[in-house]
Amino acid sequence: MVLYMLNYYIYYRVLTDDTETERQVRGMQAKLRCRTGVSGALLKRQDDALTWMEIYTNVVDASTFNTALQRTLNEFDIAMFINGNRITECFINEAI
Repeated sequence: MVLYMLNYYIYYRVLTDDTETERQVRGMQAKLRCRTGVSGALLKRQDDALTWMEIYTNVVDASTFNTALQRTLNEFDIAMFINGNRITECFINEAI
């Protein structure tokens, strides 16, 4: 059986590009890292500061990660900072 690592690219628009929104998202990422061991990066679109992207690389157990991600998003109430939906795209990394 061949196993793959996944890279998650999650993008969305925030209501405001402010310190509180960024603090909440980064806090959520720190809690997710503690729960899963997966570090996240936070990027802001160069020509549109309201479009943000979270990147999580080398996820081995997608089911566990997805559960932890949803739980952590809910705990930090990230939806209240977002205008619309979070769009998640997963790409396969090299086989392990």
